[in-house]
Amino acid sequence: MRAAGAAFALALAFAAAPAAAKGSSVAAIKQRIIDASIADYPGNCPCPYNSASNGSRCGKRSAWNRAGGYSPKCFPSDVTAAEVKAWQRR
Repeated sequence: MRAAGAAFALALAFAAAPAAAKGSSVAAIKQRIIDASIADYPGNCPCPYNSASNGSRCGKRSAWNRAGGYSPKCFPSDVTAAEVKAWQRR
């Protein structure tokens, strides 16, 4: 069920992106990319600042801190200029 919700949120973000991206600032676009990346992650701890299922902070247990596998975008510095341009072209 969580995967279906994440997929819906991601699809909604992508559907709304073309109209919004044309006049959006780089910071806003980076935030949309981060939000989509987090929504696409199947687990509880994509980023260090997210909460684990027990309510604690994910911290070093997050996918962002682990090598290999998923590498979600969690911070604006994770999003490249090429990714912003690709988002704007949608």
